[in-house]
Amino acid sequence: MHRVRIGTRRSPLALAQAEWVRGRIREHHTQAAVEVVPIRTSGDRFRNLPIEKIGAKGVFIKEIEEALLGGAIDVAVHSMKDLPTETPEGLAIAAVPEREDPRDVLISHVAGSLAELPAEARVGTGSLRRRAQVLNHRPDLTVVPIRGNVDTRLAKLRRGEVDALVLALAGMKRLGRERETTQPLPAETWLSAVAQGALGLETRRHEVAWLRFLNHEPSALEVEAERAFLGRLEGGCQVPVGARAVVAEDRVSLTGMVAEASGRRIFRGEVSGARADAASLGIQLAERLLDEGAGAVLQEARP
Repeated sequence: MHRVRIGTRRSPLALAQAEWVRGRIREHHTQAAVEVVPIRTSGDRFRNLPIEKIGAKGVFIKEIEEALLGGAIDVAVHSMKDLPTETPEGLAIAAVPEREDPRDVLISHVAGSLAELPAEARVGTGSLRRRAQVLNHRPDLTVVPIRGNVDTRLAKLRRGEVDALVLALAGMKRLGRERETTQPLPAETWLSAVAQGALGLETRRHEVAWLRFLNHEPSALEVEAERAFLGRLEGGCQVPVGARAVVAEDRVSLTGMVAEASGRRIFRGEVSGARADAASLGIQLAERLLDEGAGAVLQEARP
């Protein structure tokens, strides 16, 4: 391999992730010329609309996958949580590198924790899942829809447009801005997005072998269980779904939830089993929550 073109979104976080992958590829394929190719996606173009209003699945990856299928790039670096559970014909996830911390984090200048925020404080988030959990924990708070990259959101916090933000801790770490965070939200009571903190390296299906050196099996199994859960629910960014799988030795433990956007009702469950059954565990938990009534919540949430 003499030339590798890495496709990614244009945001600072996406570029930082792509540069990390570029460094690992250069270390492993020392003779290759490796470059990063920024690509503007639909999700980046319509920044003033809530994600759920844009409509289509994969709003942050469609144009990148088209470039991959068309031969303009050789590998796509995605935040795994942006990927729909169905992969286009001809493409495959070649590797899931070791996962960064998947938790959400609170960032605020007026309180040290979610519990300490004053009544009616404004919490900014563009995620229905985060909205639901904020209101479930603190129904007295006001959730403000907010979009944009990390810098844009932090600037709105500094200007006082919101009193707090909820962001992915992984993104803050990858940008070297972990010190600006206030409180990681505990995984025991707060579920992150499916595959949050994980990267997905996507290639053309017949070219996966050269990237397998970057695959971290425990992370890949966690993502497999979480994405199977989401896939069975037929969920996406339009519905408040969260999940967290943990691989320990030969076992996988999975916690998942489906919530009303208002936070009034949350269907939550846990399941565990053998590593080899990661995907079936996700399906099993999803079906359990559907049987308990989560299906009606999902139907109401879909546009």
